Amino acid sequence: MEKKIILTGDRPTGKLHIGHYVGSLKNRVELQNSGDYETFIMIADMQALTDNARDPEKIRHSLIQVALDYLAVGIDPQKSTILVQSQIPALPELTQHYSNLVTVSRLNRNPTVKTEIKQKHFGQSVPVGFAMYPISQAADITAFKATTVPVGDDQEPMLEQTREIVRSFNSIYQKDILVEPEGYFPPKGMGRIPGLDGNAKMSKSLGNAIYLADDADTIQKKVMSMYTDPNHIHVEDPGQVEGNTVFTYLDIFDPDKQKVADLKAQYQHGGLGDVKIKRYLNDVLQAELKPIRERREHYAEDEAGVYEILKKGSDHANEVAEQTLKEVRDAIGINYFN
Repeated sequence: MEKKIILTGDRPTGKLHIGHYVGSLKNRVELQNSGDYETFIMIADMQALTDNARDPEKIRHSLIQVALDYLAVGIDPQKSTILVQSQIPALPELTQHYSNLVTVSRLNRNPTVKTEIKQKHFGQSVPVGFAMYPISQAADITAFKATTVPVGDDQEPMLEQTREIVRSFNSIYQKDILVEPEGYFPPKGMGRIPGLDGNAKMSKSLGNAIYLADDADTIQKKVMSMYTDPNHIHVEDPGQVEGNTVFTYLDIFDPDKQKVADLKAQYQHGGLGDVKIKRYLNDVLQAELKPIRERREHYAEDEAGVYEILKKGSDHANEVAEQTLKEVRDAIGINYFN
């Protein structure tokens, strides 16, 4: 039985935060270490440029930051291929071939794209590259013949569009070359964590995140500023646990579930202050993030070595993608001089 293949990754638009850690990075490390998958992890710089083309330095700077975050959480270049999207020439050509199989109206119906266009306030000025994001993502996935793509629930429409492209290509050219991927979803309740301000989404753009690179003092300051129950004014007042960001984080990060349950009961009854519970959360987060931060600092001392890891991973990925492209070109019939 052939090993399954994973393709996953991130846009390099800044350092990664604990939302990424909970929602995807921890899961990637577990899948990598399981030995059941060949894993490709892409730093999607071309995708990031679709809405950051006028600020390429932001992407270039963020590339190394994302790579450091990967290595810090335990992504092992001996077990996973870490690659840079722009260094794989086969991907834009595959995107071009697939774009001939997708209508504009189908792209416009993609709910994930519609949501992201609204969030980015493009209005009528949507870059063509951004609108074609589902097609380029299909190229990323199929280039490595990924069988499994870790995604959040909101990304399922993107994955379905990839499956449609695979079915169309294989049917039109009567070749079973491309592989239909399956989604791999995070455990229930672990796909997304709220921001420090109580916003439903932790986001770099909203400034409500704790980053994997944050030092201990910064983490403490951010925790002490977190949103709790606005009606819990006095220590003796009964407090709300639901929607209270501090307890949401404790549910996720504290391994002592009985302790969390006891704290919730005390808070709801009255007699537990926000400052005390935040200090406890700070201790929990510091224990979780300290080893990650220390590994990150270690790798950051040899930035040239990190770039070498990215180059080796990209070189290997390039060989795999070029083989897929050759098969695609053969199927279409445009390898004229072979």
